[in-house]
Amino acid sequence: MEEKMKAIFILIGIMGWIALIGSICIYLKIMKNKRQSLKMNNREYIGPKIVVIGGGTGQSVFLRGLKHFTQNITAVVTVADDGGGSGALREDLGMLPPGDIRNCLLALANIEPTMNEIMQYRFTEGALKGQSLGNLFLAAMNGLYGNFETAVYKMSEIFAITGRVLPVTLEDINLIAKLHNGSLIKGESSIPKEVKHQNSQIDKIYLYPKSAKPLEEVINSIQDADVIVMGPGSLYTSIIPNLLVKGVVSAIKKSNATKVYISNIMTQPGETDNYNVLNHIEGIIKHTEAGLVDYVIANNEILPNNIFSLYKRDGAEQVLLDENQREALKNMGIKVIEDNLIEIKNNYIRHDAKHISSIITNLSLSHIYDEDK
Repeated sequence: MEEKMKAIFILIGIMGWIALIGSICIYLKIMKNKRQSLKMNNREYIGPKIVVIGGGTGQSVFLRGLKHFTQNITAVVTVADDGGGSGALREDLGMLPPGDIRNCLLALANIEPTMNEIMQYRFTEGALKGQSLGNLFLAAMNGLYGNFETAVYKMSEIFAITGRVLPVTLEDINLIAKLHNGSLIKGESSIPKEVKHQNSQIDKIYLYPKSAKPLEEVINSIQDADVIVMGPGSLYTSIIPNLLVKGVVSAIKKSNATKVYISNIMTQPGETDNYNVLNHIEGIIKHTEAGLVDYVIANNEILPNNIFSLYKRDGAEQVLLDENQREALKNMGIKVIEDNLIEIKNNYIRHDAKHISSIITNLSLSHIYDEDK
């Protein structure tokens, strides 16, 4: 088994050098484009400084759109995942879960589509069944450098990513959920299953250990941001876990950035059943404090019946605003931006990343203008 893993890591190393050569060419092209970019206040304009806090598919989808509007992106990613291929590597190698980090790196990568597909490839049989090559690549980098932060940085260089990706903490953390019936559930992957099984919703989420500290770069990025975006993504297992790491909420509060929450399009069965937009904000406040959000961006498009029915079978509903919610949010000092935010591909619903990115960019430019006055 040890020899097999060595062979796999050698193979990944070879592929890494191939990717590096291609990435160098792309990097030189990016540098050329940067030199030709606009100037602002006698400085090279590379776009507003936007920090995106979250994890999961929602975050990586958004980042794919955002990189077309600014090169100044910092993705802050949760590392509480304990399921699937990430969970297996976490248990076997004692490393932080690579899955969400990998997705964000590839979302921001400037590589050929074929290489992206290779990195997302999942083995379908054998000892590696369920593992993605990108996860193994990051595991190999972690083993080579002996440090997860360095591994992420080196992988960022290889794939010439736009911006940077940061794990919110380098500590080994787990999620614990307290349900309304009093049960305590340990492990991110177990929480939705037990919510359904026990028919009791989440009351509160905790981190273990509670003393987990963030990366210094995470705090610095938050303090220096023009806009801080929370979401889109799973409320209790992707967004709130980042906010529970000590020092993150206080850094957000102290930052002069515009703070934005992007609401999910659909509820997540086993996590946010029957939630509306206001309920999501209340969930964030319950785990942090009031005044953490300046704007909510919410979808107002009603899904076609044929698409909605596919999600309804799994227990999902649309997350929509009504007048009562709008009034409540206004009383909280939160501004609401509503728009058609849905993109449908192959009957799969996701956020229209470029449209949301244009909204975020406009907010950031307003912030910069206000600061310069």
